[in-house]
Amino acid sequence: MEPSKVQSEGGLNVTLTIRLLMHGKEVGSIIGKKGETVKKMREESGARINISEGNCPERIVTITGPTDAIFKAFAMIAYKFEEDIINSMSNSPATSKPPVTLRLVVPASQCGSLIGKGGSKIKEMRESTGAQVQVAGDMLPNSTERAVTISGTPEAIIQCVKQICVVMLESPPKGATIPYRPKPASTPVIFSGGQAYTIQGQYAIPHPDLYCPSNPQQLTKLHQLAMQQTPFTPLGQTTPAFPGLDASPPASTHELTIPNDLIGCIIGRQGTKINEIRQMSGAQIKIANAMEGSSERQITITGTPANISLAQYLINARFRDVAAMWNDPSSMTTS
Repeated sequence: MEPSKVQSEGGLNVTLTIRLLMHGKEVGSIIGKKGETVKKMREESGARINISEGNCPERIVTITGPTDAIFKAFAMIAYKFEEDIINSMSNSPATSKPPVTLRLVVPASQCGSLIGKGGSKIKEMRESTGAQVQVAGDMLPNSTERAVTISGTPEAIIQCVKQICVVMLESPPKGATIPYRPKPASTPVIFSGGQAYTIQGQYAIPHPDLYCPSNPQQLTKLHQLAMQQTPFTPLGQTTPAFPGLDASPPASTHELTIPNDLIGCIIGRQGTKINEIRQMSGAQIKIANAMEGSSERQITITGTPANISLAQYLINARFRDVAAMWNDPSSMTTS
């Protein structure tokens, strides 16, 4: 967004818009009971704070105002998240306090300026603020925006946001930006004994309309594999998601075993799916040849821990996509 500039007594007062990507639980914390928390944040910071509508697992929080109002709003959000972390720790045995994490949504055309030549700008931000800053390598789906993840103490995050705002003002977006819009949540489905169930509240309700293939055991097996989801948490890693900035951790290897009759959905037509997973994760993925008398195939994933984690996540996501396609036969032609 092109910033508008208004001259004020204190020098240049600039109006800016910053977009944040939040999970539903985080949004609930920001809104508060009967909207009291967000109302207080708006009043005390002087910033406009808008939250995207919709039944989505992710929501966009837009903060607009003069830069000092934006910093106040960010400070209130960061301290609120720290308070949530402290409250959740009182019920858990964890001893070390995890950092506060915020995800900014930034036009891809501005990300080069955030990273700087050879990663110099992002390195300077990390060193001067003490926050971890990572720019995602890929654009968010159906958009020309990237996620920029900041984690650290609330104080470090506030300093980091100030520096990011300066860069965004000095390097406005080039060309049109297609904003990221989160997709609505789909109803979770569980398969058991060839019967499909949808989750409503705490209950599993039989769903007669869902398509079940001729082999219910295969679908159950597919669903079980999809549920073995490896938590994808590259935020804690020190290597940035943008390649070539810091030295990478040493490569390691992880092995998966997948039934022969399901290997096709991972490979895809003429290897398209497995090549996509290799490209997105940055990991090397080798699928062993079928062994005589064995009903399973070995998959070997090699790369950094973050590459391996992302590859596993994408493989499990592929199982879920195929399970969803089997529920909706009209979409099967696209796989």
